[in-house]
Amino acid sequence: MKCVINEHLVLSRVPKGPLATYLAPFAESLSQQGYTQRYIHRQVMLAACFSRWLDQTGTLPRRVTCEHLVQYLRFRYRRRRPNQGDAAALGHFIEFLRGERVIPTENRSTRPLTPAEQCVQAYERYLREERVLAEATIVNYVPFIDRFLKDCFGTGPVKLSSLRARDVVQFVQRHARRLHLKRAKLLTTALRSFLRYVRYRGESRFDLATVVPSVANWSMPAIPRGIAPDQVRRLLSQIDRRTAVGRRDYAILLLLARLGLRSGEVAFLELEDIDWKAGCLSVHGKSGRRTQLPLPKDVGDAIVTYLRHGRPCSASRRVFLRAKAPIRGFLSQCAVGSIVRHALLRAGIEAPTTGAHQFRHGLATQMLSQGASLAQIGELLGHQSPETTKIYAKVDLEALRTLALPWPGGVR
Repeated sequence: MKCVINEHLVLSRVPKGPLATYLAPFAESLSQQGYTQRYIHRQVMLAACFSRWLDQTGTLPRRVTCEHLVQYLRFRYRRRRPNQGDAAALGHFIEFLRGERVIPTENRSTRPLTPAEQCVQAYERYLREERVLAEATIVNYVPFIDRFLKDCFGTGPVKLSSLRARDVVQFVQRHARRLHLKRAKLLTTALRSFLRYVRYRGESRFDLATVVPSVANWSMPAIPRGIAPDQVRRLLSQIDRRTAVGRRDYAILLLLARLGLRSGEVAFLELEDIDWKAGCLSVHGKSGRRTQLPLPKDVGDAIVTYLRHGRPCSASRRVFLRAKAPIRGFLSQCAVGSIVRHALLRAGIEAPTTGAHQFRHGLATQMLSQGASLAQIGELLGHQSPETTKIYAKVDLEALRTLALPWPGGVR
């Protein structure tokens, strides 16, 4: 006897067991996340079989744990060929039931944190809650501090008051030499930040941040590698805007190219950040700073087209969503970098790099060539310090030639 779960889903048998009544809501939840009907049918069928097995074993919903999932899969695989996706599919069902409070959340026993790990967690909370640093900055700082504390104290008690200059210097000398120049500079920056935190907490009488060695480096040694305007035009022309994914990617690339946004600023842009009446958008920059930027007409048109004819239905407030299930906002800025990389590859463009930051450099270079001042460029790009913008002076070759001294003896 067949059983209709919803208008698109029919099971060959009437579901039984303690979880049978939750199959239809589970199917609806999967549908809202953008999964295909074939995938939903597979998940619901497995959930129905699991519920029937629970009924045979006399297990009540409030007693269900992950161990029951393992036992059921062993039972299932004694009768049919294993399927690699079965465990993940049933895991989705378990998470759904927990969200509906049908089964309890398991209290997973974890090993106690070492004193060093507890100190790292406190420092991480300080960066996030009091300093309000960007998540990417926190993710970069914390591993270095974890390594520093473990080097100094191991698994024993952490006595920050016992730290001395030699501990700091020796740590940098040991680890910086193994790192790329940029990572080595990041290590010293993170260490200074932590040692200022130690002083802020009153754990040390000494300002140990001042003894962190500097990594030898020429000031602004490299010229920013920006994508050329003609390459941007070629790239945008190659995007297939007849598809939903194409409309999304076109809007994202326009935001990068016209406004020079960072990849994270694009990935985490929310619907409320766009003021359509005023023609501007609010950008969440580094250190929690918000910047108001004008919204060019072509960028606004591209976003509107995506919102109306490409963005999947979702409760998420993010502007840009994943194209495949589960439908949600991007988890990190890496998704924007991936969109850039694949778009360049499909268009056959040999750009200076494969990342999103080259659009930022390209926009600054183009503005400089059109007569914009460094202050104007810094304001658009959201630089906190004028020193950050000075690097673009190196690409203004015509202006630099006027500063060049004549070669002794003249030209021969």
